Amino acid sequence: MNPRKSFLLEIRLDAESQDARQGYDALYEETSLSQIESFYIWLMKKLRLPRQGRLLDVACGGGEVVRLAGQHGLRAVGLDISEVVARSAQQRIQPLWWMGVSRGEAVPFANESFDIVTNIGSLEHFFDPAQGVREMVRVLKPEGKAIILVPNTFSLLTNVWHAMRTGETPVDDQPIQRYGSRADWTNLIEGNGLRVVETLKYERPWPYKSSDWGYYLRRPKELARLLAAPLVPLNLCFCFLFVCSKKQVGRH
Repeated sequence: MNPRKSFLLEIRLDAESQDARQGYDALYEETSLSQIESFYIWLMKKLRLPRQGRLLDVACGGGEVVRLAGQHGLRAVGLDISEVVARSAQQRIQPLWWMGVSRGEAVPFANESFDIVTNIGSLEHFFDPAQGVREMVRVLKPEGKAIILVPNTFSLLTNVWHAMRTGETPVDDQPIQRYGSRADWTNLIEGNGLRVVETLKYERPWPYKSSDWGYYLRRPKELARLLAAPLVPLNLCFCFLFVCSKKQVGRH
């Protein structure tokens, strides 16, 4: 029986480059890719983290997940391809343990080093997403948990709506962008050593902070999407949050 295949829509702003490090350094020199604080609060609630153990956030950006996981009691570590954002995060978040700047496809840690490995909104930007998943598997302990957030090709309130209005495919400023359906991402993840235990939908984060209410009030379209979010089916949501376990040898 042939393995299930994953069909991802791929967009490359620099078709010649296979190393996005310079692109991300330049991008982070100009802007931040961090979400509003309520997004990370929502994420922590969904992760249901233990009070102890080791967490690795791959492609950690500004280090928000590392900061909140550390406050929760975990020994949290962050890695990112960009030296610019890693240096900035290390200066802002203390204490923070870094093991240098690294691509997500080549994580500089020993096998089975972490209880939890997260990759939040980054796997779709990897040069080799399949290798990125395999590296998560390699450093994850046998009974550990992996959390992956990735975008949906058929997101009703974002990609589909954008295409309906403009006839165009949405493009962001990152060097490589990919979209996949729920099945596409599941096949990629499970074909490289993880097992999807639960799939959660992410549309827009409910504002847990007053400053984030201000964010929505200044953006009426985002507010409308926030209010419509509960009506969006899982397969048409903005992003999928996959909660995964490590496949055990000899099990399927």
